[in-house]
Amino acid sequence: MAIPPSLAIYAKANPFMRQTANAFPTCEGALQLAMEQTAFTLQNARCLVIGAGRIGMLLARKLYALDAQVTVSARCTRDFARIAAAGLHALDTRRLAGHLAGFDLIFNTVPAPILTTEVLSDMKPPCFIIDLASLPGGVAADTLLPDGCRVLHALSLPGKVAPLSAARAVFDTVDTILHEEGIL
Repeated sequence: MAIPPSLAIYAKANPFMRQTANAFPTCEGALQLAMEQTAFTLQNARCLVIGAGRIGMLLARKLYALDAQVTVSARCTRDFARIAAAGLHALDTRRLAGHLAGFDLIFNTVPAPILTTEVLSDMKPPCFIIDLASLPGGVAADTLLPDGCRVLHALSLPGKVAPLSAARAVFDTVDTILHEEGIL
């Protein structure tokens, strides 16, 4: 049996299903990294989640459930309303400069280099950035961090922290495509 063309482009053919399933291990991996890489608890930690998409909002809710002080940045009115409805604080992603001094942890989910030297200049140590975004990531390549602050590019977390769940997400997506194509 020949492999249907839709399997060759499975990441594009049904990305919502695959990406949504892998949002859970991505968020759990981010929490794990935050706990392993910092000397403080997430309870009462001042956290900024940049991006209000599927990963950003899921991560924000998980942080909130752990009693962190959570702010989510977004760009559109609809997202600001969702953030407020979730009981979280909001910032405009386009206006982050001058607003980062109060955060202990920053989680980026935006796959564009929005975190520049200028934007990060007011961060206070030991602020820690966990960049979850696909390449090129959210931290610009030439960014200089303030002394005592760190960044960790955390790519491919589903396969690293939950390989069985990540494999299940891929399997379920392929299975769905095969059923949609009438092969199974």
